[in-house]
Amino acid sequence: MKQNSPEVTTGIRNFSLQLSSTPRGARLARLLATEQLRSWAIPLDPARHVIAELSANAATHGRTPGRDFRLLLYVVAGTLRIEVTDTRADRLPTARPGLGLLLVDALADRWGVIPGLPPRKTVWAEVDFSPDPESLSSGGTGALPQGPQE
Repeated sequence: MKQNSPEVTTGIRNFSLQLSSTPRGARLARLLATEQLRSWAIPLDPARHVIAELSANAATHGRTPGRDFRLLLYVVAGTLRIEVTDTRADRLPTARPGLGLLLVDALADRWGVIPGLPPRKTVWAEVDFSPDPESLSSGGTGALPQGPQE
């Protein structure tokens, strides 16, 4: 497991994990991301549910034996962006998503899929929240990059 969580003084915060594509990896993603959200004073719900679902999907549907998945969280102003990259670009969410992605659709403000370099894909979701006034005074009000929305 690799962990990288530098905080930048511009108000953009990020956290990245590379985990095994297993149920244990998905569980660790949820637990460690929840602790990171707490340290950033970001409301846990609905973000932790979105993280749990996208991580579980990567470990289940995006699993390729011997290859990891990556979880990336970053915050700009009042938006948390969650990205989960796996190595099954051939398994994209369909026009009729399953129950898990219906949950993501209901909880996230925006979500979509970005094809990556083969064999990767990234499923992303954004959750808007009210940042605490102290974090806004530390600077940084830039916008998040937008991927194609589906």
